[in-house]
Amino acid sequence: MRNRKKTVKLGRSSAHRRSLLANLTCSLIEHGKIRTTLGKAKALRPVAEKMVTLGKRGDLHARRQAVAFLRHKDIVKTLFNDIAPAAKDRQGGYCRIVKLGARVSDSAPMALIEWVDAPESSEEDAVDTEVETADAAE
Repeated sequence: MRNRKKTVKLGRSSAHRRSLLANLTCSLIEHGKIRTTLGKAKALRPVAEKMVTLGKRGDLHARRQAVAFLRHKDIVKTLFNDIAPAAKDRQGGYCRIVKLGARVSDSAPMALIEWVDAPESSEEDAVDTEVETADAAE
């Protein structure tokens, strides 16, 4: 019986899932919006919003918690200096998920996840996480 288990497993082990979500969060902080599958976007939203909440707290302990999860000091600096102050008046709901339709190759549902308080730009500016991982493998 399921009994309201919250974790979306994404077909990965817990360590792989944690790494995936940390990397997706870093990409979202760095680029402002990313294009990924709908399941990954839905799993990413609570993690990214917790990072923004840490950024809004702004103390040393919050910064260390963010570095422990994201593992990139420059990304944490961007989070605390740019993204969190832009969301200071918002009480949650920092991310937006926009459904894009099916991917051509395997018909996986795709989505665009972006910051709500970020300036508007076109969909072509979004980083495609699937293309980055495919290019790195070659």
